[in-house]
Amino acid sequence: MKKFKLLFATLMLLVLTACSMESPFLENAEESTTNENFKIGFSISTLNNPFFVTLSEGAEANAKEQGADISIVDAQDDASKQASDVEDLIQQGVDLILINPVDSSAVGSAVESANAAGIPVITVDRSAESGEVVSHIASDNVAGGVLAGEYLLELAGEGAKVAMLEGTAGSSAARDRGAGFLQAVEGKVDIVKSLTANFDRGEGLTVMENMLQANPEIEAVFAQNDEMALGALEAIEAAGKNIVVIGFDATDDALAKIKEGKLAASVAQKPEEIGKAAIKTAVAYLNGEKVEEFVPVELELVK
Repeated sequence: MKKFKLLFATLMLLVLTACSMESPFLENAEESTTNENFKIGFSISTLNNPFFVTLSEGAEANAKEQGADISIVDAQDDASKQASDVEDLIQQGVDLILINPVDSSAVGSAVESANAAGIPVITVDRSAESGEVVSHIASDNVAGGVLAGEYLLELAGEGAKVAMLEGTAGSSAARDRGAGFLQAVEGKVDIVKSLTANFDRGEGLTVMENMLQANPEIEAVFAQNDEMALGALEAIEAAGKNIVVIGFDATDDALAKIKEGKLAASVAQKPEEIGKAAIKTAVAYLNGEKVEEFVPVELELVK
């Protein structure tokens, strides 16, 4: 009996020793799972726009800080190319896809493809009208449009002849900024023209030239991004006119024009913060944390 008790005690000691030797390994295994290098794909609408360049740089920098691998692809403002880019990211087996849509309606099929592959999607700056999205990271574009409209009304006054340069048709940013602007000025100013210039500086110049030829009485312009606002300024200066112009994004070029007194104001979106917030939300979700359906990024009027 004594021999049996001694044998039992020896066996228990061996088991306890083995467990204590295993625990550091188990702890390290758990840490490696938590600190896994996630692969994140980012389909961005265009890198031919300073706003989105800054946004992508914010995402890239934060991904490096978080220890995540990021692959950024440029859709070049082409909804078909964006759909193809997302399919490529799916084939690469990324853990999550960030999408900054060219067209909020057209991107739905790409989101649904990612859903079918079991890859979570987060939209950035612009939303998707269909498909399942984990979270949306953006400024409140409607509120930004209201800010622009209220300030334009303050500068130009009630009854002013106003034109609006719209962004890419079908994008949620264009739709929401326009809706916010109209909410602030409708019934208080005379909107003589509202045309798309696709968030592009060159198109902003051409469209504004045509607007001024058809409506030389225009007194104020709201451009739904700074690139179009800067193009409009070129056309206005060439025509020798003094017209209030308000943009959106507060890019470096726009801020320089505000300091010169040529651009009245711009709504600052803080693209770098949007990019950082997108990565932070993506990594949190991949780590099993609960994330908000909408993560707003603060904006302000710069004048």
